[in-house]
Amino acid sequence: MRGADFAWVLSGVLLNAVAQLLLKAGASSAGQISLAATSPALWRTATGLAQHPAILGGLACYAISVVVWIVALSRVEVSIAYPMLSIGYVVNALLAWWLFGEDVNAQRWLGIGVIVVGVVLVAHSGSNT
Repeated sequence: MRGADFAWVLSGVLLNAVAQLLLKAGASSAGQISLAATSPALWRTATGLAQHPAILGGLACYAISVVVWIVALSRVEVSIAYPMLSIGYVVNALLAWWLFGEDVNAQRWLGIGVIVVGVVLVAHSGSNT
């Protein structure tokens, strides 16, 4: 995969990862959301979240990531590009640990390591094309 093509793929992945983190930050501001709540309470929560800056930022990142991803797919085989989305798991685990204090134990780190190895193997599989 050429450097410019990888940059498009990586940009799409990182935008998607940032979107997840922003949505998590926005959702955390509302506390645990119960779908069993009364309709007015659920409506107030939904309305508040729809106006929350982190939620809006997350949705904007998703929208931009779709455009970037389409450009990436025009340049890279989907069988190579799609597995690259797994880089987002690594980025989100690291940033969730750092930003939100989430517990990322040894078993999760091992799983993340397996993901990284898989992404490297897939990325190198396209170098001969």
